[in-house]
Amino acid sequence: MRSLGHQLMSLREKHGDDFQILGFPCNQFGGQDPGSDEEIQSFCQLNYGVSFPIMGKTEVNGSGANPLFEWLKTEQPGLLGMKRVKWNFEKWLIGRDGKVKGRWASLTKPETLEAPILAELAKGAETKI
Repeated sequence: MRSLGHQLMSLREKHGDDFQILGFPCNQFGGQDPGSDEEIQSFCQLNYGVSFPIMGKTEVNGSGANPLFEWLKTEQPGLLGMKRVKWNFEKWLIGRDGKVKGRWASLTKPETLEAPILAELAKGAETKI
């Protein structure tokens, strides 16, 4: 996770408001996020150097699922069309046009996302010219 903070934050510094990282804690997977929103934010900052926004704890599956995650799962279903989040740390990339550009499983290393992120940023740069 440390590489996530450093590598992706360097993209944030380089691209400013064109790139944003958001974290959404969820306690639906093995009770990994039992603390309060403040405790989770502090934990992420102290243990992983996270400086991007960590949103309030939310549900991603089930009848209480956050509408954002319902939309993400519909727009970009998982393996075999599965419309549920399998585990914490799944990742989505949303383009400037508001469309979901990709979805990656929790085991995907954050550093492998640099290429698709840069490709989307380049598309946006073309429209600014």
